Amino acid sequence: MIPSHPGVPTTIDLTGKTAFVTGSTRGIGLAIARAFHGAGAKVAVVGRDTERARSVAGELGDRAAGVACDVAVAEQVEAALSAAESALGPVDILVNNAGLTRDNILLRLTEADWDAVLDANLKGAFHTTRFAIKGMMKRRSGRIINITSVVGLSGNKGQANYAASKAGLIGFTKSVAKEYAGRGILANCIAPGYIETDMTSGLPEAAKATLLQGIALGRLGRPEDVAGMALFLASDLASYITGQVLVVDGGLVV
Repeated sequence: MIPSHPGVPTTIDLTGKTAFVTGSTRGIGLAIARAFHGAGAKVAVVGRDTERARSVAGELGDRAAGVACDVAVAEQVEAALSAAESALGPVDILVNNAGLTRDNILLRLTEADWDAVLDANLKGAFHTTRFAIKGMMKRRSGRIINITSVVGLSGNKGQANYAASKAGLIGFTKSVAKEYAGRGILANCIAPGYIETDMTSGLPEAAKATLLQGIALGRLGRPEDVAGMALFLASDLASYITGQVLVVDGGLVV
C-alpha cells in the first residue's frame, strides 16, 4: 500500500508570517517586499531613510511597517528588529538584501571603500541574522534568505570588495544552514545576475550591449525575477532546501 502524503501546494500562502526585508525601499528588496505582502505576509520594510521606509510601507497598506537602520551598526539593527516585532509579530522570514558598491581596481581601492562594502554587505547580514535567529530557534522555525551575486561565484574586474563580500555571504549562509537545520531553520542564498536596478542604470549603452551578448536569455533581469525566487524559498515548496545558492541570471553563468 502506498503511504499517504500531503500533496504539493499549488499556491504560495504566507499568511500569518512576518518578513523582515533589508534594503527594501527600492530595487530588488522592494520587489521582494511586494511579493511577500501579496502572498499574505506581514512585511517590515527596512532602509536607512525613515521616511522612505514608512512611505513604502504605507503604499503596501495593512500588514506593513517601515523601520530604519544602518545594518552595519548592531545597535540599530537590534532596535529595528524589536520595532518590527512590536508592530507585526515575531520575524519568521529574514531577507538580507541591503548592500552597496564602491567599485575600483584593486590598487585604487581605499581602505574606506573596502570597509564600507564589507560592513554593509556582509557584516550587516551577520547582525540581522544573529538577532533574528534567537526567536526562530525558540519557535523551531525560520527562513533566512541572503541576496548574494553571481560576482560572488565568479569574481569581477573592479569589484574585489563587492565580490569578496558576496562570496563571504555564501560561506556565511552555508555555515548558518548547518548550525541551525536541527532547529527547523533554513538558510539559502539567491545569486542574481545583472538586474535592472539603480546599480545597473548607469551602464553605457555600448557596455550594456556587450553584456547582453553573454546572457543566454538576451535581457537584463527584473527585480521581480529575483522576488519570485525569494517567494519560493520562503514558502512550503522549499521546505527541504537549505545551504544552497540559487542563481537567477538568465544564463549568464552556466
